[in-house]
Amino acid sequence: MTAIAQGRTRRTGLLGAMCALVVTGTGLTGCGGDDPDAGTNGVGKLPAAQIQTKAKAAAESAGTVRLSGNVVTSGRTYKLDMRLKSDGGSGSVTSEGATFRLLRIGEQLYLKADADFWGQQDGKDDSGTDTAAADKLDDKFVKVPQGDPSYKKFSGFTDKDVLLAGLLTLHGELSTDGHHEQSGIRTIRITGGDGSGGKLDVSLEGEPYPLRLERAGGAGTLTFSGWGKSFSLKEPGKDETVDYGKQLPTS
Repeated sequence: MTAIAQGRTRRTGLLGAMCALVVTGTGLTGCGGDDPDAGTNGVGKLPAAQIQTKAKAAAESAGTVRLSGNVVTSGRTYKLDMRLKSDGGSGSVTSEGATFRLLRIGEQLYLKADADFWGQQDGKDDSGTDTAAADKLDDKFVKVPQGDPSYKKFSGFTDKDVLLAGLLTLHGELSTDGHHEQSGIRTIRITGGDGSGGKLDVSLEGEPYPLRLERAGGAGTLTFSGWGKSFSLKEPGKDETVDYGKQLPTS
């Protein structure tokens, strides 16, 4: 190969790399073209309903995901940072100033919180504490009985399929809302009801995973990451665990 030919090859490769890096606030600008979907997975060219279908399918097929952000439900705001997989999940939930950790492995759910949290749950006097119970549960993994009213509520935060099925649905007529970017990844945005029914950013790179969701009615904003990245769930040690019995302190 001649020096001239080698120079052309290097320039061609450099220009190709530069094209992949030229991103505007609304999407990729074409190098020598105007196609914002050049070099993507192609879902940006599909109707909004098909994009949503593909995003849901990608989410269902991924073994794991990390979900973080805020969810508003029944008038209460929950701040979530959860790692989820098919057989369980772990992470933290904050609500009304109280933070607790959830861990589910199979059907066994654990809740870990400090003494102040458990005192507020009992709420037996102005100080909010039943000292003996709160101290016993302080910073321990407390087994949540399946018959306890809180089991279904809290386990939902650790159930990948249930949680995503409820979240990844936009309301109203679906439409696309341009090309965007989330954490350096190009996305196509779809909306329900011109945005009032929610907004979902779907990756244009690799699998069409959901990356960011604005829920309808201002009911929270969530980001999704770590799709398919493996992590382990470990049973807490006996010295870290408390079995409170058939029902937790009254919530």
